[in-house]
Amino acid sequence: MRVLLVDDEMELASTLAERLSMRGIDADWAASAEAALELVRKNPYDLAVLDVKIPKMSGIHLKKEIEAIQPSMRFIFMTGHGSEKDFQEGAAEAGAGYYLVKPVKIEVLMEKMNEAFQGERREP
Repeated sequence: MRVLLVDDEMELASTLAERLSMRGIDADWAASAEAALELVRKNPYDLAVLDVKIPKMSGIHLKKEIEAIQPSMRFIFMTGHGSEKDFQEGAAEAGAGYYLVKPVKIEVLMEKMNEAFQGERREP
């Protein structure tokens, strides 16, 4: 499995990528939407973990841009702002069913990744 993590908090993105790599998952990270799109154009990914609020482009808009390049990718969103209800309302519009509230625990991220590939959607 190859995963792309996108968050303007570089320490969070790089740490999550490192922890996924320690679990045998090929993980890259980007700190901006522009850098993420460049990686997506160059590399095949199975899944992207996107921060909802990144500079210059929302994570939900970035999802649409990525899908235009790699339509089969799956997505998980992270948010540190607002409530789960606020996020669900915005994400439903973009077709995003998986989300995490920061700070992200690696075990929870792994669980959501497994759910995304099993096609399950568990409501909290």
